[in-house]
Amino acid sequence: MEVILRDHVENIGKRGEVVKVADGYARNFLLPRKLALLATPGNLKQIERERVKLDAKEADEKGGAEAIAARMAGIEAVISRKVGETDALYGSVTTADIAEALAKQGFETDRRKIGLREPIKQLGEYTVPVKLHREVIVQLPVKVVAEGKPEAASKVKSSLHGRSCRNRSCSSAQFGS
Repeated sequence: MEVILRDHVENIGKRGEVVKVADGYARNFLLPRKLALLATPGNLKQIERERVKLDAKEADEKGGAEAIAARMAGIEAVISRKVGETDALYGSVTTADIAEALAKQGFETDRRKIGLREPIKQLGEYTVPVKLHREVIVQLPVKVVAEGKPEAASKVKSSLHGRSCRNRSCSSAQFGS
């Protein structure tokens, strides 16, 4: 089924493009959420008339995202968690925790826009991508510290040194050896 996208859809296409998708995907996902219109001659003409407005809206959204990115460039999210005797976290730090830390600093961000592949399960400093716009991505520094012990994050490297890695994907370079 051919549809005209009314908004950018990840891995499908950009706003205003005519794309061919599976019938079920169009009927059950794109059309009910008003992300697309059927590709009829009347709808094609309507989209062409709206293209100027859509381009201006896209430029405004990107400009707003770039302004937020410039403000976000100087901040760091510090999240404190309870830890055990061996500096292992009780629980983990998720995208919701990072979004909450950003909200405390005045940046309302949807947790789905934070590109954390797996929850953080150790103390330390991490860089997490935050997608403000499809073309504007900010690398946010996140520091996970022990609750009540701000100096604990600086000791993470020394406490991890010599410890064996549980999964095969990490290397000794991550532990500073």
